[in-house]
Amino acid sequence: MGVRIYVASSWRNTRQFDVVCALRYAGHEVYDFKNPRLGDRGFSWSEIDPHWRDWSPGAFRAALKHPIALRGFNSDMHALGNTEAVVLVLPCGRSAHLELGWAVAADRRTFVLMEEPSEPELMYRMVEQVCISMDELQKELAA
Repeated sequence: MGVRIYVASSWRNTRQFDVVCALRYAGHEVYDFKNPRLGDRGFSWSEIDPHWRDWSPGAFRAALKHPIALRGFNSDMHALGNTEAVVLVLPCGRSAHLELGWAVAADRRTFVLMEEPSEPELMYRMVEQVCISMDELQKELAA
């Protein structure tokens, strides 16, 4: 039986899809924030406002309470709460790092997948392993 895994990354990370597929192929149950359920394309700020990039700090704060944002947040948090491991796929941004930090504090297994050069980050010492290949990640998850 595989591990329930939450893959945390960025919408812009083209490698995220391959990682999700590889983990599923290996028998793991994987939460994909881009496709959390059949027919659900995940949360996007543009669902709330196509001009979201122009928001003021106050508009952003208000948008966090929007029903669409709450639905996306609740979906991701439910999946995080029911996971055994979190894999952070670099490069990624703030949300993925918050998810990883939550997982560390919740005593879940945590991994960073760094297949390409990336800016060094001292706090990655908190995770179980920084993996530099998909093969290494698969071996760590099986351990």
